[in-house]
Amino acid sequence: MRFEPGQLILHRNVRRGRIGWVRPARVVLDDDRGLLLWVARDTPVAHEVSEAGLGMRAMPFTEWIASSYRLARGRWDGPPLLEFLPAGAAHSVWFFRDEQERFVAWYVNLEEPGVRWDDGPVAGVDVVDQDLDVVVRPDLSWQWKDEGEFTERLAFPDHYWVADEKAVRAEGERVIALAEAGEFPFDGTWCDFVPPADWTTPTELPPGWDRPPAR
Repeated sequence: MRFEPGQLILHRNVRRGRIGWVRPARVVLDDDRGLLLWVARDTPVAHEVSEAGLGMRAMPFTEWIASSYRLARGRWDGPPLLEFLPAGAAHSVWFFRDEQERFVAWYVNLEEPGVRWDDGPVAGVDVVDQDLDVVVRPDLSWQWKDEGEFTERLAFPDHYWVADEKAVRAEGERVIALAEAGEFPFDGTWCDFVPPADWTTPTELPPGWDRPPAR
């Protein structure tokens, strides 16, 4: 399944059959390299919170797994975000920008390969975010991110969605080697991307945004 350039799809994170977050995104390209998405500033989004309105990172994991949940709607209030999902890879690469929309870093989001779906009026790609990440700076230096959360959650295998810690770290190390060598996509490709002027920002999440996960 391929998506068309300019098509608005849903990029979703799922956790054990539940939706963790939802972001509508425009398809920049979809080819043999992978899927490139653009999330505009002020895009409507949703993310999972406890009944008290707190996100998972706002409490110990022991409290989170004992909570009940709901999906809270909001807006993408950060700078626009370019997201690259390499074909078949267990990670994505996000191109972070500052408030002036200048490229500042690559963010390697370790995740299970995306599963695509198309219901006709709405389509998207579902991933399982594995929490451990890598930040790569423009000078190709790097650092692990969220190691504490990753380690904390691994202690609860009956509730955590990551089953193989070694595989996650190995994927991170593989991508780090690409970054250190300055290989694609860490070679400057897309760092200066500008979306077409006629791309509009959606005003609402489309019907079907909360359909059951594809995985």
